[in-house]
Amino acid sequence: MISKDTIDKVFEASRVEEVIGDFVQLKKSGSNFKGLSPFTDERTPSFMVSPVKQIWKDFSSGKGGNVVAFLMEHEHFTYPEAIKYLARKYNIEVEETEQTDEQKQQADERESMYLVSEFARDYFEDVLWNTEPGKAIGLTYFKERGFTDETIRKFGLGYSPDEWEAFTKEALSKGYQLEFLEKTGLTIVKEDGRGGGSRQFDRFKGRVMFPIQSMSGRVLGFGGRILKSDKKAAKYLNSPETEIYHKSKVLYGIYHARQAIAREDNCFLVEGYTDVIQFHQRGIENVVASSGTALTPEQIRLIHRLTNNITVLFDGDAAGLRASLRGVDLILEQGMNVKVCALPDGEDPDSFARENTLEDIVLFLQEKATDFIRFKASVLMEEAKDDPIRKAETIRDIVNSIGKIPDRIQREVYVQECSRIMDISEEVLFNTLAQIGRKEVAEAGRRQRQQRKETGMEVVREREEPAVQKVDKQYVLERKIIELLLVYGKKTEEFEDYVLKQDDEGELQLEKMVHGCRVFEKVFLDLQEDEVELSNEVFRKVFPRLIENLNGGEDFSVDRFVQELEPDEAREVTSILMDEEKYILHRWEDQDILVKDKSQTVAQLVSETVLNLRCYLIEKRVGELQQQTLEKKDGNPDILEEIMNYHQLKRLLARKLNRVL
Repeated sequence: MISKDTIDKVFEASRVEEVIGDFVQLKKSGSNFKGLSPFTDERTPSFMVSPVKQIWKDFSSGKGGNVVAFLMEHEHFTYPEAIKYLARKYNIEVEETEQTDEQKQQADERESMYLVSEFARDYFEDVLWNTEPGKAIGLTYFKERGFTDETIRKFGLGYSPDEWEAFTKEALSKGYQLEFLEKTGLTIVKEDGRGGGSRQFDRFKGRVMFPIQSMSGRVLGFGGRILKSDKKAAKYLNSPETEIYHKSKVLYGIYHARQAIAREDNCFLVEGYTDVIQFHQRGIENVVASSGTALTPEQIRLIHRLTNNITVLFDGDAAGLRASLRGVDLILEQGMNVKVCALPDGEDPDSFARENTLEDIVLFLQEKATDFIRFKASVLMEEAKDDPIRKAETIRDIVNSIGKIPDRIQREVYVQECSRIMDISEEVLFNTLAQIGRKEVAEAGRRQRQQRKETGMEVVREREEPAVQKVDKQYVLERKIIELLLVYGKKTEEFEDYVLKQDDEGELQLEKMVHGCRVFEKVFLDLQEDEVELSNEVFRKVFPRLIENLNGGEDFSVDRFVQELEPDEAREVTSILMDEEKYILHRWEDQDILVKDKSQTVAQLVSETVLNLRCYLIEKRVGELQQQTLEKKDGNPDILEEIMNYHQLKRLLARKLNRVL
């Protein structure tokens, strides 16, 4: 267990905008920050972070909470893991009891796989630095690549002994289960046909090891490079697809690059592990690799959270250039800006970074990084030369790439650029673009028809219209009460109240009186007067704690209050607090629509909300009483009198609200 003192220190030191800024590119928006949702695929920002309240809200997925909730949602951390991550980030010592073998076994499957992966990383590192084979083979290899001790340690590089079961035996002796060693792919288990049992051996036997980390630094899997010239063994071997490692959704180096990518507002994309490490060591840290796999939309979206700009670096030899250009089309589809830079002949990012100074590399990238249209045109036109048919195919290929761009203005700009470079009229290019669009629509229709044909003639029920969901008026009003307490609870206002008095003829009349008090006092006393208890379970728990906190002194803090809530309570409270921020995303001022500031009419808002709730509860009670008389089929005088009294009270409340009944 982590001590409360440590948790308090972590919350005190953590800044939600700093932590989330490591995973999402945030831009200032008034007093808040906004960015693209890390939980859904979107092109316009719906993710808001409030530094003042120390909370966040994702309006596209409905998720929200404090800094710990973000790490639990985004990185699938448990609560203790999130606290430990923040403690590491802010250099806070964690006070806790050591985890026993029994506790390790009780951890859930996913967490057990993370624990095994982290143990493997530490084991391979230890072998590299502290054993003779590790130093002689693994460390020597890394030194020959030009890596410094600091770089080797920073990227957690290691060595797996050239023995069949060295790692597996060590892991089992430390209490890790074979089940999770196999599920992470670190150990291969094979049935022994002869004796009916099974044999186990290390997947990465005799390889130098590259841990693959998530954006938060968790070890997801490994890449291993063999050092012997064995024609039967693959040069590079990756962990298989597992519960925690999905090759298509991971970028090598993203953990070490994320802050630099956001800071530089650009990401360099390379192919291999050593390319990333060599660039990073030279001083260019905003670099990631697709780890030898074809670039995927998920990997691009991972970068898109941090920046809108990608520069793709190609090796000097253009053997696989056409295949690589397909990755550029994928980047364009995601609405990102892409530049391309070809390195000098015979160079790859690893060798280029090793043989040049930081200044020379930066200058080269600035001068040679070119727009994808120019790059693609120069490469493909070189292939076409004087062949008119090949030239026409090249133009169509480039127009096809332009068609991937979602933004219409960008498409038009690129068409103009292509017209200038290729010496062809814009009209022809626009017509070709339209043809491609029509062809894609027709192709989609053809696929749909084919699918219907394959499934055969099915009797399809007439689709029922979904029932219109009724608004839960009581929930809306109770939620509003919690919002008023959170936002204006400590504020002192002048409230207009009405006291019931009898006139000379014995009729009840409302007499207006004005008095000053704090918002939370007004709400609490009004609800107490009618003995109103909130019906929503979360609000019922939050309300008394909120009143207690507001009444406890002048130092009430929303962010501290949210930290003390249970996850479901914190989620609801965060959603309430951030609802107002949602309207900032619409940028009404830019459209000359002036929105009234609610803080100018707090007293009116409070009074009307409480009165509306009381009116609603009266209506509800009258409905229940009327139902009783119908069921019993008698006109009980007591019930009828109660109904009449409630109607009279409702008329008085309506007068307070300036309503006509």
